[in-house]
Amino acid sequence: MENINDHLTDRLIRIALAEDIGNGDHTSRSTIPMQAQGKMQLLIKDDGILAGIRIAEKIFHTISPRLKMTVFIPDGATVKYGDTAFTVEGRVQSMLQAERLVLNVMQRMSGIATITRKYVDKLEGTKVRVLDTRKTMPGMRVLEKEAVRIGGGSNHRIGLFDMILLKDNHIDFSGGIKWAIFRANQYLHLNGKKMEVEIEVRNLDELNQVLAVEKVDRILLDNFSVEDTRRAVELVAGKYELESSGGITYETIREYALTGVDYISIGALTHSVRSLDMSLKFVATNILPL
Repeated sequence: MENINDHLTDRLIRIALAEDIGNGDHTSRSTIPMQAQGKMQLLIKDDGILAGIRIAEKIFHTISPRLKMTVFIPDGATVKYGDTAFTVEGRVQSMLQAERLVLNVMQRMSGIATITRKYVDKLEGTKVRVLDTRKTMPGMRVLEKEAVRIGGGSNHRIGLFDMILLKDNHIDFSGGIKWAIFRANQYLHLNGKKMEVEIEVRNLDELNQVLAVEKVDRILLDNFSVEDTRRAVELVAGKYELESSGGITYETIREYALTGVDYISIGALTHSVRSLDMSLKFVATNILPL
């Protein structure tokens, strides 16, 4: 069975190319002979973590399987200004059709990988894993979550389909913590489904309600202070996995990690990232001037 991530990636690439090319790249058609061959290189113009090499190759091969990519720097490697990540050669019109999508994807993915690595490095020596969230660009989630992994982080759920996460609105609409947990477990039982159940709590009182009901796998501490997080770790005493989320910054993340939680989720990995600067540039061509 095809991996859902690969399916979504392939579909995203096709939609993005259709959006960009439409009924044809008339600029390239009007200036470059159809069969002209050439070579381009991806130049890094920023310091950071490279991500998106695998996706770039998919994009080039979607345009034309005959395009040949030679990779010099792999996904996850540290790059600096002036590095050449790869070259691509083949039909010039095909390369130019892929150029903007390759850059858009790789710049954003590399920006996400770079900021993720920064947070992961901040937690060196602790057991805590950095998680992403669903605060992603619509349609781009599968690529953004891959970039988080490349940067050393871990993925939370991909979407609404692969985990039950009882957040504040689910709890309030259900009539409270007890009913939300009961209905979630009943749903899984009646439908023969096996997936983790995580519940969000907003304070220590709600945490104690969850501990009285049980039947969850992980508890999310939403917008807890460092002091209350430390108290929550003591109350849970290792019985459930604990995740901290909400209002945690690069400056405070290590304080939260040292309380003893298992995960810290950071929306900023994807929702407000700065792209890494890079460009695809001409290397050679066989076109003769008129």
